[in-house]
Amino acid sequence: MPSQITLPIVGVQFPNMKGVSRRFAVDLQRPGDPVELRREPKNPADPNAIAVHTVEGVQMGYVPAERAPYIGMMMTRGDVTAIFQGADDFGAFIRIGFDEAPTLPEPGPVVPRNPEGPSQEPEQDWYPDPEYPDDV
Repeated sequence: MPSQITLPIVGVQFPNMKGVSRRFAVDLQRPGDPVELRREPKNPADPNAIAVHTVEGVQMGYVPAERAPYIGMMMTRGDVTAIFQGADDFGAFIRIGFDEAPTLPEPGPVVPRNPEGPSQEPEQDWYPDPEYPDDV
């Protein structure tokens, strides 16, 4: 079982009931910033829901529904911590550590955005894990 995983934050495009928008909260985060994972057992859509919040308490979205039971189980078993990993035009990503502090993964290969231009910026600032523990 891996000791760290990267997951997307889903629902970034939806508004918060009060305060700043989820997208605004995401845009204020920097890679490595700590985030809070909060269970929502009374969530009418999914009793396994786990919300992702900034340390200031602003909700950015949720852990994907198909991963929430596993993350919830790991939260019950022990130490689970998370950091903000990165964002793109469509959403954001967190890095979760199980029984260890999460660390940002090494950047992937540098790919030119425009094959004919000189740009050598990374295509994205997050990279999926090679495998995921599905033995919930």
